[in-house]
Amino acid sequence: MKKSYIIAILFIAAAIAIIISTAGDASTYVSFDQAFQMASNGNKSQIHVVGELKKDNAGNIVGIEKSADKLSFSFIMIDENKKEQKVYYNEPMPPDFTRSEKVVVIGNYYENTFLANKILLKCPSKYQEEKINASI
Repeated sequence: MKKSYIIAILFIAAAIAIIISTAGDASTYVSFDQAFQMASNGNKSQIHVVGELKKDNAGNIVGIEKSADKLSFSFIMIDENKKEQKVYYNEPMPPDFTRSEKVVVIGNYYENTFLANKILLKCPSKYQEEKINASI
């Protein structure tokens, strides 16, 4: 067998091994209810939940509690099924956290609190078309 065939077979085998190993880490987006149910059934995998920060009637964000040393914080998030859940994040608050339109938390439940290992933010686009009122 030629050396080029052996190298090609090894390359294909390595690619298949990488695909299989990353497929096991894949996660789907679920609601807080589904995430809680998965945790109750013993599922320890990382879960993605997408939602928005809780706001009052004036549009101000409520429910953010920073720790005394500002190295962790918690907040209230509302998922796409309108369920409110307290989320704890053991890292400092990301920049532009309060400006984000959508928030994706990646983590799992511990008792009645969702512990986030990662937070992904969808910030408002500076290229969004805005409505301009022009009076003549």
